[in-house]
Amino acid sequence: MKKKILFVINTLGRGGAENALIQLINNIDKDIYDISLYVILGQGELIEKIPKHVHILNKKFDHASVLSKEGKKNLRKNIIGIAFSRFSFFKNFFYLLTNFFRMMFSGKIFVDKLLWKMLSDGSDILSEEYDLATAFLEGASTYYVRDHVRAKKKAAFIHVNYLEAGYNRKLDKNVYIDMDKIFAVSEDVRKSFLSEYSECKDKTYIFENILDVKSIIKKSEESGGFDDAFDGKRILTIARLTAQKAIDVSIDACRILLDKSENVKWYVLGDGDLRTKLEEKIKKEGLTDRFILFGVKDNPYPYLKQCDLYVHATKFEGKSIAIREAQVLGKPIIVSDCPSNLELVVSGEDALVTKLDAKAISDSIIKLLHDENLCTELGDKARIKDNDGPDSLDELLNMVC
Repeated sequence: MKKKILFVINTLGRGGAENALIQLINNIDKDIYDISLYVILGQGELIEKIPKHVHILNKKFDHASVLSKEGKKNLRKNIIGIAFSRFSFFKNFFYLLTNFFRMMFSGKIFVDKLLWKMLSDGSDILSEEYDLATAFLEGASTYYVRDHVRAKKKAAFIHVNYLEAGYNRKLDKNVYIDMDKIFAVSEDVRKSFLSEYSECKDKTYIFENILDVKSIIKKSEESGGFDDAFDGKRILTIARLTAQKAIDVSIDACRILLDKSENVKWYVLGDGDLRTKLEEKIKKEGLTDRFILFGVKDNPYPYLKQCDLYVHATKFEGKSIAIREAQVLGKPIIVSDCPSNLELVVSGEDALVTKLDAKAISDSIIKLLHDENLCTELGDKARIKDNDGPDSLDELLNMVC
């Protein structure tokens, strides 16, 4: 009989972890394993990318993007519905109140982190028992697998710097103690997690996101990409419009570049809650036609192939899939010096590393704009980099042997 594996994730919006889950599922032998998927909030456009053999366990599913205007409206309705399902809000009232005040006194309120436990408790109850249940994201999916799924073995994935993202063990009620294995996507993510859960050291492993190199190259050659007839240098960033991604710093760097008469245009592929705020800043800086928030693209790879420079200047990361994709396509890359980014590049060899500072970023860009040989050298070194990552899939699947 096939071994039964359940994956649980919070949403299926177009994000790095969501795409990583799809790649992971595509690499699991469907003739040996029977795979099911449950999405806590039952929403996201990437549902279309889930292989047909996977059992979608949600009773209903909204295909709207979680970042679109319609999607956000639907998401709010869904959250309210789940909150009052099985009296979840009332059961978690003191949890919500206590953690709200903890966050308030610490100086930053993470609304999504605050709601995950309530949403987990209000979600559907699955009757089947699984050989392995895997929570693929922090928060709701992890709480759900621990509290509401029957499985012989349980695993959890961590895709972000645990502390930087706003998690702590009081908030998540020591959920990881009950997991059989924990998979962190980078050494920095593992280190951050273990600083809070030191007793989980012997069961925490590195599991780098699986990259489909052949598919990236093939999709980059498809039609599409830039169509604005710009004759200068194109800079590209692929990121959600969130505080973590520090797009505001890139806007300031773009202003410096133009003040120095550099003929550049900076494009950002992605969407998020800060779009309106960033658009206001772009307008204020007079960059409406030079710093473009392109939104989400079904196929970002033609843009990545056609750009002159790829810049990934962020506050922190789990492990950036976008950087690895830029490496596959041999782009000259500039990254900020957060630990997870430094795991992916060698400064001065296959990328330039900069402080997360507008002047430092612009200085690195100018260096590459005026040194074509360096661009070629960095791109060539990036292209030949091993992007397969460690073979951690067996570590996961061995849990059901």
